[in-house]
Amino acid sequence: MTATAGPAPTTEHVIATSVLVIGTGGSGLRAAIEVAESGVDVVAVGKRPKEDAHTSLAAGGINAALATMDPDDTWQQHAADTIKESYGLANPRTVEIVTQGAAQGIADLERYGMAFAKEEDGRISQRFFGAHTWRRTAFAGDYAGLEIQRTLIHRAQALDIPILDRVYITKLLVADGRIFGAYGFDTLDGTRYRINADAVILAAGGHNRIWRRTSSRRDENTGDSFRLAVEAGARLRDAELVQFHPSGILEPENAAGTLVSEAARGEGGILRNALGERFMERYDPERMELSTRDRVALAAYTEIQEGRGTEHGGVWLDVSHLPRETIMGRLPRVYQTLMETQMLDITQSPIEIAPTAHYSMGGVWVDPVDHSTDVAGLWAIGEASSGLHGANRLGGNSLIELLVFGRLVGQSALAYSAGLEAQVRSAEAVAQARGEVQKLLDYQGTENVRALQREVRNLMTEHAGVVRDEAGLRAGLDRLADIEARMAQVGIHPDIAGYADLSHAFDLKSSVLAARATLECALERRETRGCHNRSDYPEMDPELQVNLVWSPEAGVVRERIPEADPAVGALMHSGEEIDLQGKLVG
Repeated sequence: MTATAGPAPTTEHVIATSVLVIGTGGSGLRAAIEVAESGVDVVAVGKRPKEDAHTSLAAGGINAALATMDPDDTWQQHAADTIKESYGLANPRTVEIVTQGAAQGIADLERYGMAFAKEEDGRISQRFFGAHTWRRTAFAGDYAGLEIQRTLIHRAQALDIPILDRVYITKLLVADGRIFGAYGFDTLDGTRYRINADAVILAAGGHNRIWRRTSSRRDENTGDSFRLAVEAGARLRDAELVQFHPSGILEPENAAGTLVSEAARGEGGILRNALGERFMERYDPERMELSTRDRVALAAYTEIQEGRGTEHGGVWLDVSHLPRETIMGRLPRVYQTLMETQMLDITQSPIEIAPTAHYSMGGVWVDPVDHSTDVAGLWAIGEASSGLHGANRLGGNSLIELLVFGRLVGQSALAYSAGLEAQVRSAEAVAQARGEVQKLLDYQGTENVRALQREVRNLMTEHAGVVRDEAGLRAGLDRLADIEARMAQVGIHPDIAGYADLSHAFDLKSSVLAARATLECALERRETRGCHNRSDYPEMDPELQVNLVWSPEAGVVRERIPEADPAVGALMHSGEEIDLQGKLVG
């Protein structure tokens, strides 16, 4: 249908660039830096201030087989650990690219000025993270993500990369199946932005904010990347595979879900239930607290559900037995967070925690090598993309992924832009994007957008949490259909504080699409594998060692996963089967 939007708003900035990056976290900035270092125009936009992007919350560290602490470590072993702990759902080619390129990613950060923790002889220090064969997690205290974000911002500023903070992208602009830019608005004053670009890199995060307790803030990871890509003609992959981090704090309410870094367990933290039992002995007696995130989260969930949880519905994480200098030197951010939020001294007292929605391991379908999508001129990276993590993400892998693929995607977008013989445009596509925003502003509906957002989070928490079943997933889809119908009656009310309501309306659109993809894929995956626990299908099904690809038109389609390189496969602990001990026990 032809759009019938009226004239352009009074203020609409038009910008032209070779490459547009949507998202100013670590993956977006690294891609923008790669483009700028090649001397090509690039613009980066983000709906949050770049200093406060989600990357800054990543705490424990970044993985690379540098072998500074354990000389036997190799990129092949890193790849083997990643594939095995993905429960066979990671794309082997993507894994090989990340693990092979990891050392260069660390070197790039050092070139930009990143200060890693070092040994006395100058070697980069590396710590254990759960399910890694060797110590390969480099760090900067327990605020690695914050230091990486700062480092990338400084490099971007040195290159004079234009970064537009608080610009919300509402739609990708497509003509004849090709991307030619994006449309959005300033979240403070409503000024519109039309950005023409040869290539667009989508780095706007995942969808874990659609659960009630989450490590994300209110206005991030609401599924923006998923909606923008799907509406442009792309598909999603493995939307049901969401990592619940074992250790989110419970109090106070406005901080619920804030992470206690995995570094706390890596340094020797102990998990106990309300009875004082070190319960990981029941679920993974060999690795205990250094087990994989999916197992530790499920173990904590099971303890709570079976009545051995704490007063507020959690379990205890205790580091108070560690030397005070270890806590202050290696866990300073955990110490500061608990002191600020709860006036809790973790050198003296345990921390009350529970599983929290943390990371989208699925995302936009991308090519395993260059992360291009189904849409010409569109790439996705970081948590917006899929392929590396499968059904369980190893801690520390996400930060190295954004560095490796930020570099490679930047190069791919450069090559695409340079090879264009003509630049497409579509007045109709611009009018549709403009009209979508204007319609929300003009229509005075009766539904409250924030209330509908809460309903999405409630239904996802109740029906698609750590443990799922068919009846619950179908009930979730019924509730979602009701929300979808009510969305047409949303009322938007910009005020002196800005255009937050308009932002929330697009967040809601994204959350609903992401929720539908998640529920439908979770319904199709009738097995228990990694983070995906089906109480009605407690075993792994070999027939479901596939990726699930979703689109509104085709629904859920199974996609075969290629074989791993034999040299990598041989390192998966001598080919032993994935141990299911500790999965859905009790």
